[in-house]
Amino acid sequence: MHKLLIVGAGRGGTALLRMLNQMDRLQVVAVVDQRPDAPGILLARSLGIPVDQDYRPYLDEDLDVILEATGDLGEYEHLRQLKNHKTVLIPGTFTRIVMKLIRERDKLIAVLMQNQRERETMLDSTHDAIIGVNRQGIITLFNKAAERLMGIEASEVLDTKVSERIPNTRLHIVLKTGSPELNQEQVLPNQTRIITNRVPVRNDRGEVVGAVAIFRDITEIMVLAEEVTNLKDLQSMLQAIIQSSDEAISVVDQYGNGLLINPAYTRLTGFSQDDIIGKPATVDISEGDSMHMQVLKTKKAVRGVPMKLGPKRKDVMVNVAPVLVDGELKGSVGVIHDVSEFKRLTEELEKARRIIRNLEAKYSFADIIGYSEPMQQAIEQAKKAASTPATVLLRGESGTGKELFAHAIHNASERKYNQFIRVNCAAISESLLESELFGYEEGAFTGARRGGKRGLFEEASGGTIFLDEIGELSMSMQVMLLRVLQEREVVRVGGTKPINIDVRVIAATHVNLEAAIGAGRFREDLYYRLHVVPIHIPPLRQRLEDIKPIALYLLRKANLEYGRNVEELHEETLQMLLSYHWPGNVRELENVLGRAMIHMRINERIIMPEHLPPLERRIVSTKKEETQREGTTGTTLKEAVEKAERQHILRELAAAKGNRTLAAKRLGIAIRSLYYKMEKLGIMDVQEE
Repeated sequence: MHKLLIVGAGRGGTALLRMLNQMDRLQVVAVVDQRPDAPGILLARSLGIPVDQDYRPYLDEDLDVILEATGDLGEYEHLRQLKNHKTVLIPGTFTRIVMKLIRERDKLIAVLMQNQRERETMLDSTHDAIIGVNRQGIITLFNKAAERLMGIEASEVLDTKVSERIPNTRLHIVLKTGSPELNQEQVLPNQTRIITNRVPVRNDRGEVVGAVAIFRDITEIMVLAEEVTNLKDLQSMLQAIIQSSDEAISVVDQYGNGLLINPAYTRLTGFSQDDIIGKPATVDISEGDSMHMQVLKTKKAVRGVPMKLGPKRKDVMVNVAPVLVDGELKGSVGVIHDVSEFKRLTEELEKARRIIRNLEAKYSFADIIGYSEPMQQAIEQAKKAASTPATVLLRGESGTGKELFAHAIHNASERKYNQFIRVNCAAISESLLESELFGYEEGAFTGARRGGKRGLFEEASGGTIFLDEIGELSMSMQVMLLRVLQEREVVRVGGTKPINIDVRVIAATHVNLEAAIGAGRFREDLYYRLHVVPIHIPPLRQRLEDIKPIALYLLRKANLEYGRNVEELHEETLQMLLSYHWPGNVRELENVLGRAMIHMRINERIIMPEHLPPLERRIVSTKKEETQREGTTGTTLKEAVEKAERQHILRELAAAKGNRTLAAKRLGIAIRSLYYKMEKLGIMDVQEE
């Protein structure tokens, strides 16, 4: 027995229910309509047939036929999508045809009873073909439409046995059984395809007195079927395109349940169809909100949303758009992009940028010229410091090359591909230095940039910040800097939230910080934070053997700037340079050579003594002056100790003939401690013999 579901309980559904309920081989499982008082609902209740407002509970595999009697194409399409593939769906257009045939049948029978001529006129004018027989099976009716479809004149078949003149007819069987045969498809001898309904004609007593076949050409229905087939072909093509796409695609229905995924989606996320199809749209998300659900809620597309999908938390970028059919939301489709390739390209771009930024730290240890023992020791200390993240304090007079060392330390460290920020603490006013170093929030002060500004410590995070002239900082700024060094975090001006930073600090000063601490101008706690790796850069007067190579290097540099071709220093010129005490160190030497080059003729290649500007001679304290200083009275204990220490160091230096390394060994202290004491005691001018 075939199971039938009727969707729509209007006049058409009611009539079909009356007719179909009489068929032995057909079971009406339910009648569905949104209106509880629909005629068909009332009739179904009276016949003991289940009624409902929702047809989805009845769409199982046992259902054979669905009769859609609403006439709503949208409802028909919805049923077509939800039904089992084995279930036959009869469209509302067919129901209307059947109802029309039934109405016309009733009308024709009434006309036959009233007036034969009117009956023939009406039957001949109908679009549907009709063949009628009496109880003996003799053809009594054959209208114009039947002539057209059958290709037979009515005069040839009227008053003849239907079983003999009409091929494949079953009217004689309907006469015998008294049972209607509805919606039968048949092919006529001329290959015309028809849909036919054969029903018995009964008198008032219910006796079968004849039979009528009503049929029509189903070419229109076949055209519709062909369109459906074409749609299926298009669907197959689209599905093939989706399946072969390298872009991961996910489709959900209007309820947010998975409908379709392609192989690229499986490769990207690791989820199979069993994991996704029929499951909520959130099942594949490991981090982030479902864009499918957002689109279904807003009916607006979203683009470029970052998410993490799958058990491996794959980084993806999703674009999701709604699927609208005649303005009605049917679901959404998402295209997922793997951003790991984008991240790789971004990392390569960032690496290139870091290489470019590396040009900001222009010098390396190869650019530091110095062959003397003090300079070699300073370079060795700097190289060791570069391999650690420790804070470095560069000490030395102005012009000795402290910034050059800072560049070289950064370029030899692991941070060389990150920022190198240079700050001259003495060149920026105190009122601006705080906002420059630590940044500020929007509205922190009048004229503050909208959105605030990152400070130099934030800009240098991951790299190195070089704080030159650190000894010139005010006490209030020293407190702020101490917090940065201790906590490794900054608070912007006008802000309250600390910002973590990862920055390597290199500080430099020509100030005697120990004396500044004693005078209350420098914080002792900040001193110890900075004095992790102190490096003393010797002044030029303590490494006279480096003057010639430095001078030649500076000449090559000046040649490029001035467009000259000076090649050498005259021997007397070199002796004059060696005899000068160079209070401005290398910076002063560069200035002297530049001025000398300007005084030379364009074709001269050697700097002569007359080319040099006037140089002050070295001022050396005599032993008499030294004795006079030693003989002063009224000194404190600290001053007396320093005098004794100074005299002892001078004696050991004299015994070592000015060799500081040997003198340090004789004194039993490190060479670095010796330099510190010599600078503190003012005896840095002692020369090696």
